[in-house]
Amino acid sequence: MSKVTGRIALFGLPVLIIVLFIVLFMVLGATQERPQRENPVPRPAAVFVAQAESAQVTLEIRTQGEVTPLTEIGLVAQVAGRIAYVNPSFVQGGFFEAGEVLVRLEDEDYRLAVTRAEALVAQRQQALIREQAEASLAAEEWQAIGRGEASPLTLREPQMAEARAQLAAADAGLREARLALSRTRISAPFNGRVRQKLADLGQYVGPGARIGEVFSTDTAQVRLPLTDGELGRLGVPVAFRADSYETAPRITLAASLGGEMRQWDARIVRTDSSIDPQTRTLYAIAEVADPYGAAAEASGAPLAVGLFVDALIPGRELAEAITLPRSALRGADQVLVVQPDGILSVRTVNVVESRPDRIVVTGGVYDGEYAVTSPLRGAADGMRVRALDGDGEPVFPEAEEAAGDDETAPAGDPGTSAPLASAG
Repeated sequence: MSKVTGRIALFGLPVLIIVLFIVLFMVLGATQERPQRENPVPRPAAVFVAQAESAQVTLEIRTQGEVTPLTEIGLVAQVAGRIAYVNPSFVQGGFFEAGEVLVRLEDEDYRLAVTRAEALVAQRQQALIREQAEASLAAEEWQAIGRGEASPLTLREPQMAEARAQLAAADAGLREARLALSRTRISAPFNGRVRQKLADLGQYVGPGARIGEVFSTDTAQVRLPLTDGELGRLGVPVAFRADSYETAPRITLAASLGGEMRQWDARIVRTDSSIDPQTRTLYAIAEVADPYGAAAEASGAPLAVGLFVDALIPGRELAEAITLPRSALRGADQVLVVQPDGILSVRTVNVVESRPDRIVVTGGVYDGEYAVTSPLRGAADGMRVRALDGDGEPVFPEAEEAAGDDETAPAGDPGTSAPLASAG
């Protein structure tokens, strides 16, 4: 019996202790006071806002283009010959004046042709003089001994006509010889620069051979692509053409040249004849007068051909338009407006102009209202928010007091949550 009692004590005692602990835990759990359940109050999100301003706005269009010459030609030989002279200015980048001889061909053969043509003209003149004398003598003889009306052959009228025709042909030959001689001197009809030199001293060229490429420095042009919306902001018709350069709309061209930002005054003189089928844009043509002279003196640098420039084009004026920071735009046409009671209102606006720093809108937002400029997740009509200015101060403190301190617990810094929609 003693062994049985010992075994019962050995195995029963731990079980008894576990049972006692379970009973004690249940008694403590039953007697402990339960916490009261509370419904948490949503905390309004804090957002930064900017005040909408109504003002007269001049719309702007920003575009880009490459500077090209208004006039550019290839120098081509019209007669054959060996190049006997090359102007020192006839090098790539060289300047020249209108009518200045750039290349001269050997002209001895052409001078001899002029001399032969002059001699032939002199012969034909003498022949005509002799024929006139004989015709006068024939007319006198007929008057002395003839009867009736003399025939044209008697008065030598056919011979006179032939002599005049031969003289005219000789004169034409002389003019042709002189024209060929003048074409041994190759020049351009404008002030310009040499883009490319394709022939040099001693080279033989034939008619039609390319000698070089030159362009005029009197006027430079820039083709500026405009979308349909930009064309509307510009306020010019599709088939636009200025009456004159002086009355054409002014624009500003800018580019970094020599480590400095330069600006040149230009004017839009016309639009392109058709819309580009690939980009669906219409090109406006801007011109700059005297880009290497007066324009260079005004800006401190010439408007070099091939330079890529930014164009700032003033558009039409809006008497009353709303301006907002660029960050206030959500998606393509939405703005979040915080009303004085702290309630969010989602507005649809008409974006007239969009820049990196601001937008210009009409309709949807009114002067003096506050638009959200920081990211806001889950934005919807009727949502309560805390509007803060740029310094972090409440814009509508009365709305926060009315909501109660328990409902406006701090929600952290604005802008920490992911935005519902991109700022565009």
